[in-house]
Amino acid sequence: MEKILIIGGVAAGATAAAKARRLSPNAQITMLEAGPDISFANCGLPYYIAGDIDSRSKLILQSPESFNEQYQVEVNTNTQVSKIDREKKLVQTIDNQTGAENTFEYTKLILAQGGKPIQPEIPGANSDHVFSLWTLEDMDKIDNHLKNNEPKTAVVVGGGFIGLEMVEALVKRGLKVHVVEKMQHVMAILEAETAGFITRELRAFGVGIHTETAVTKINADSVELDNGKKINADMVLLSIGVRPTLQLAKDAGLAIGEAGGLLVSDKLQTSDPNIFAAGDMVEIEHRVNGKKVRIPLAGPANRQGRIAAENAFGGEHSYKGAIGTSVVRVFDAVAGTTGLSLKQARSAGIDADAIVVHKEHHTSYYPGAETVSVLLVFDKKTGVVLGGQTAGYKGADKRLDVIATACAAKLPVSEIADIDFAYSPPIGTANDAMNMAAYVAENKMSGYSPSIMVSELDDYLESKQQVIVLDVRDVFAHQKSKMNGAYHLPLEMLQANVERIPKDIPILIYDETGKKGHQALRTLVGAGCQEVVNISGGHTSLQRYAIAAGFKHIDMDMLPIGKKNVDEKVMEETETNKNVDTAELKRLVVDVRTRGEFMGGAFPDAINIPLDDLMSGSGELGDDMDREIVVYCATGARSAYAQQVLRQRGFSNVVNGGGISAMMSRY
Repeated sequence: MEKILIIGGVAAGATAAAKARRLSPNAQITMLEAGPDISFANCGLPYYIAGDIDSRSKLILQSPESFNEQYQVEVNTNTQVSKIDREKKLVQTIDNQTGAENTFEYTKLILAQGGKPIQPEIPGANSDHVFSLWTLEDMDKIDNHLKNNEPKTAVVVGGGFIGLEMVEALVKRGLKVHVVEKMQHVMAILEAETAGFITRELRAFGVGIHTETAVTKINADSVELDNGKKINADMVLLSIGVRPTLQLAKDAGLAIGEAGGLLVSDKLQTSDPNIFAAGDMVEIEHRVNGKKVRIPLAGPANRQGRIAAENAFGGEHSYKGAIGTSVVRVFDAVAGTTGLSLKQARSAGIDADAIVVHKEHHTSYYPGAETVSVLLVFDKKTGVVLGGQTAGYKGADKRLDVIATACAAKLPVSEIADIDFAYSPPIGTANDAMNMAAYVAENKMSGYSPSIMVSELDDYLESKQQVIVLDVRDVFAHQKSKMNGAYHLPLEMLQANVERIPKDIPILIYDETGKKGHQALRTLVGAGCQEVVNISGGHTSLQRYAIAAGFKHIDMDMLPIGKKNVDEKVMEETETNKNVDTAELKRLVVDVRTRGEFMGGAFPDAINIPLDDLMSGSGELGDDMDREIVVYCATGARSAYAQQVLRQRGFSNVVNGGGISAMMSRY
C-alpha cells in the first residue's frame, strides 16, 4: 500500500492531498503541518483587515476534521518535522504544543513547506507594534492591535503585493499610512510607467511614498530612514519579501537550485526519486526564457500540488513551468504583469522591443468607459509575445490574461491582431486594446511607425545632438500639462504648417495616448522628414513614468492629483467657462460636445449645448435667425451635424468651426 506523506498544507500541500485521494481510494495519506491551520485563504488576509471580508471563518477553507471527513486524510497540525531519514523513508516530528516526538513512514514524500516572510535585522523589529502578515494568527494580531490600541499612523516597509494591499487595508481602517520601498518605485516588478499608475492612486488617497530608501530603526512611535527622515508610526508592517523554507530539505541532502529554491525536475521530483516538492519552496522553469526562477504565487502552487501527487503515484505529468502572471488592486486601480519585462527580455539576450497603448475598456459612448493600458513585450524579429503589463480601473485583468495566454502559446503579435475578442458596447470595443497593441507592435516592427518607450527617452536624448519635440495635443491639454521645451502644434494644424518643420533634425512626437502621434508621424514622414519617432503611450505614459521614476533630461509639468477618500472618491474638476449673455453677442459660439468635455476646456465665451440637446430643440439661441453661429466639437464631426440641424431650424448663417484646436487657431 502506498503511504503518501505530505509536509505542509495551505495551497500546494492541501491540493496534493486532495488530488492523491482522488487518484487512490486505498492509499494511506498523511499531512503534517507546522502551524494550526492546514488550508486557509492567505491571499485574502489583507481584505479581512480592510473590512472587505466581513467574516474570519470565510478564510478557513478546511479544518483538519473536515479535510479528513471529505478526503480521509490524516491531518496533524502543530507538527514540526525535525528530520527526514531518506534511507529508511522515515520522518521524525515534534509536537509544537506538547513536545511529543513521533515518527511517520512513507513510500513517497511530498514537500510543500512554502516560504516565510523575511525578517530584516532592524533595531526595534521585534517590538510588539511591528507585524508581518502570512498566517491567520498574524492577521488576528494585526486586527487586535487595530481594535485595542487604535493607532493613528502606520508605516508599511515594502511596496510589493502584500505591502500595498495592506496599505489599502490600513487606510480603510482610518490610519495615515506611509510606504517605504528600497527600489526606485513601488511594485518594483512592474515597469516604471505601469507602477506610476498605482503611485498616482496611492497619492490620491493620501499615502506617503518614500522610495530608494530603507528603514534603519523602528522606535515606539516612529521609524527612521537612511536618508535622515523620521516618519510617525504607531504600528509597522514588514513586507519585504518571502524566503523559501529549505532547512529541512538541506539537512536531508536534497539539491538546491541556482535560483535558491529546491531543485526539482519537470515531474516535480527532487534529487531523491521518492521525494517530490511543490509550491513556494521550489524553483521551476520560466516558460518564456527557460531560466530557473522562484515564483511564489498561489496559482502555480496549486497546479504543482496536483502534478506532484499524480507523479507520486507513478504518473508522467510534466510541469511546463510558470509565466509569473500576477495582478494587484490598490483601492480602485488594477495593474499586473506576466512573462518578461523589456529589461528582463534584453538581459536574457533576446532582441526584444515593446509598445504601449491606452484605450477605453469598452466603447467610449457607453457610460462608464475607463482607459485600460496595455504594454506588450515582443521579439523584434519573430513578433512572438514575451510578456506584458496592463493597468486600469476596469478591464486590466482581462487583457493581462490574453497576454499570459499568448506567452504560453508563443503567439506572435500578428495572431493577436486578428483575434476576435468579445465585443458589445457595455463590454468591449470592436477593436480591443489587445488588437490595437498588436497593430502598434506590427507597425513598429515593420518600420512603418517607429516609436520609443518612455523608459528609453533619456538614453535617446543623450545620443542626439539636437531633437525637436512636438506636442500635437489640443490647446487645453497642452495648457494643463506638457513637456517643457516641446513645440506645441495641434494635429489639426500640422498639415498647414508642415513646410515650416526642419526635415533633417530628429523629431519626437507625443499626443495624449500615442494614437494621434502615429497620424502626425505619417504626415511628417510623407512630407520628407528623415527621422520621426512617436513616444509610445504619449503624454499618459510620460506622466506615469515621471511620477514613478523621473527623467534625467525631461522636465514635465505634472498634472495635479485629485484627492480621494475611501468613503467618497471625488476627482478634482477643471474650471468651467463663466456664464455668457448670448443676446449681446454678434457671433454666437456653440460647443456641441458633452458637458464633461466642455468642462475640460472650451473656446472663450462659448456656450455649451450638447448635440443631443440641440437635436431635441432645447438650448437658448435667441430669435435672430441671421446672426452668425459658429458650432464646434472635438474633431468637427458632431459640429457638421449640428450645422445641418440649425439650418433646418431656419438659422441662415451657421458656420462649422470644426474641432477645438481648429477653433483656437482660426478665431
